[in-house]
This record gives sequence, C-alpha cells and structure tokens, in this order.
Amino acid sequence: MTAAATATTGAFKRPARFARLQRLSGRALSIATTLIGLLLLTFTMGRLLPADPVLAVTGSEVDKATYDRVYQQLGLDRPVLEQFISYVRNVLTGDMGSSLTTGRPVSADLLTVFPATIELALVAILVGTLMGVPLGVVAAVNRGKFVDHVARVVGLAGHSVPIFWLGLIALLIFYAKLRWVAASGRLDVLNEGMIEPITGLMLVDTALRGEWDMFHDALAHIILPGAILGYYSVAYISRMTRSFMLEQLGQEYVIAARAKGVSRRRMIWAHAFKNIRVQLLTVLALTFGGLLDGAVLIETVFGWPGLGQYLTRGLRLNDMNVVMGAVLLIGLVFLTINIISDRLYRILDPRTR
Repeated sequence: MTAAATATTGAFKRPARFARLQRLSGRALSIATTLIGLLLLTFTMGRLLPADPVLAVTGSEVDKATYDRVYQQLGLDRPVLEQFISYVRNVLTGDMGSSLTTGRPVSADLLTVFPATIELALVAILVGTLMGVPLGVVAAVNRGKFVDHVARVVGLAGHSVPIFWLGLIALLIFYAKLRWVAASGRLDVLNEGMIEPITGLMLVDTALRGEWDMFHDALAHIILPGAILGYYSVAYISRMTRSFMLEQLGQEYVIAARAKGVSRRRMIWAHAFKNIRVQLLTVLALTFGGLLDGAVLIETVFGWPGLGQYLTRGLRLNDMNVVMGAVLLIGLVFLTINIISDRLYRILDPRTR
C-alpha cells in the first residue's frame, strides 16, 4: 500500500473512531441521565405518597418526643436536596434501607424475591411468544378470513379478561377440580429450603443439581401462573406481529417472489418474517418489562413469593423503603432491557449501526 493510500485510510479511520466514541459517550450520558431521573422519581414518590414513614416505624400510638426523635433519626428534618443526595449516595453503595416488615436490608430481600419474578416472567414470555407470534403470522396470512377472526378473538380475550379473575378460574379448574397442577408457592411445603440456590431460578437450580422430583414439583407450581401471565401478553404480541406481517406482505419484493414461483411457506418465513424480526425483538423486550408489572397481581393470586408480592406487602404496610427499592429495581430492569434490545437491534440490522 502506498503512503498516500495509507494516509487516506487513516483519514477515514479517525472520523469513524471519533464518531463511534461520540456515539458511546452520548449513550453513556443518556443512561446516566435516565438513572438520575429514575432515582429522582423514586425519591419523590417516597415523599409524596400519603404515608408517614415515622408512624410506619413507631406505630400510631406514639408520644411527640418519640415521634420527633425518630423523625430526626430518619433524616426527615434535613433539607430535601440534602436528603436526595444522601439517598443517591446510599443507593449507589447498595444501601436501600431496611424493611419494616422483614427487618432485613431491602437490597438483601430484593436479591431473594427478584429471581422468582424473573423466572415467572421468563416462562410467561416463552408462552406469549410461542402463542402470539404464530397467531399473528397466521392472522396476517389469512387476513379477513375465519382464521383471522378467531386469532384476534383469542388474543383479545387474553387482554380483556382481568388477569386475577382468569387466575382464580384457572386455579378452580386445574388445581381444585382436575388436580393437574400445584397451588401456591414455588415448591411444596416439604421441599421448601431443600435446594441450595445457584441462580435463584428454581427450575434451573433443581435441574443443575439433578433433583428431578423437585424439578417436576417446581414445574407443577410455575406452569399455571406462567401460562396465565403469558396468555395476557398474547394479545399485544399477536396484534403487533399481524401488523408487521401485513406491512411486509404488501411489499413489492413479496409480489416479485410470488411471480418467480417462490413457495408460500418460504415466502412467509424466509422473506417476510425475516424482515420483521428486529421489530418483534423490540415488542418482546417491552412485553417482558410489562410482565414484571403484571406479575404483581398474578403473584398475589398464586401466592408466588416474588417481587410483586413483596411490593404489595410493602404498600399495604406503608413500608416506604420496600416500595422505593422495588420500584427502583423495576425501573433498572426496564433500562437494562432497553440497552440489551438496542444492542441486539444493531446486531440484527447492520443499517442501524
């Protein structure tokens, strides 16, 4: 390579590196801004909720001297800005305060309950994807036909029926009447505490340790709440898949493929579906984040010891440290999901790099 060519190549590389550095810096700034906004939101929420954190500690029967002393111990007598800075500093060091209900640090409680919710959401997104994506594709390919109407009704029913009512009916049928599944919790009472956690995901841990009886027990407990929660997401996934596919099926390249004699199956799955996978990825990522919110109700119905039940108990008992910690964690999960999906988006579609 000549010196001139080398100089030209270097000239192209430097702007490319600079652009990449600029993009990464912008991304880091965006994440930092979002984190600060999230911390500000949870802090404000903790101050605006109609719950007195002092009374939550002391109880309603308290004299003024004790009330004032606890008020100062909680730092509520300091300026709001100072309280916020102290809150941010504590969160960054992993200190979210202690739970009034368990007496343990909130961060330790979250590490215990969060894997249960993640496991439930993973099963639910698997169910939602396996049902919703094929349903959307079939509905789009058979637009306006009987199959399309059935697919839309199935999806709409999952989104319209209250999830807690659906959970109660499912419990009545599959547990009380048919005895096909287990009822509440992640394991039977006799198996509770018998498995040493590795990942915190009960199905994975029991499989890794070769405890297949306990694996079946864990599967019997998660299959019903996971299926109900997954069915709840089918409507959104199938509707979006149908919309994306209809858009692709109307494109010129599909018409050209048909004219060239490409088979219907190959045209649908190898051409049209391939072009919607990036959009679907975004839909599935948003759905997964939404399932964490939906888990609040389904965990209550099924006695699932996850983040939703922990948050609900904290709200009921005015345990603000629990509420703020749980909401902050959900926000961080949303942020992480967005970062991962954005990265996958760039990998699957090089044009967005």
